[in-house]
Amino acid sequence: MSVEIAAAGKRNVLDAMWRGALCRCPNCGKGKLFRSYLKVNDTCAECGEELSHHRADDLPPYIAIMIVGHVLVGLMLHMEMSWHVNPTVYLFTLVPLAVILPLLMLPSIKGAVVGMQWANLMHGFDRGYRDPATPDDI
Repeated sequence: MSVEIAAAGKRNVLDAMWRGALCRCPNCGKGKLFRSYLKVNDTCAECGEELSHHRADDLPPYIAIMIVGHVLVGLMLHMEMSWHVNPTVYLFTLVPLAVILPLLMLPSIKGAVVGMQWANLMHGFDRGYRDPATPDDI
């Protein structure tokens, strides 16, 4: 999908989410989406697309927690059914994984959510959209 098609309003959701998951601009796929760990750039340095309209908020942590929770519970059940495991093994293996895995997943999940919002013209990503809370004199 080219930048021209995206500018016309025909945006492919899966392409935008994939680009976001790669932490790239959902419009061009070249510019960086984040300026730091989870701070989204205001605009893309490559294509100039305004990215400040995103409202990812709480969805990425919920998704990360759901994924990690299912993986760790499955792993714990498998360990318990296959071997008789001392509870300290869980403490030293699963607790660190429960902290590290969501932190590793969050940028990609947030990027995919921003890409989804961009592709669906949610919030301010629609060029004709004006936030009613914004005063007219700004």
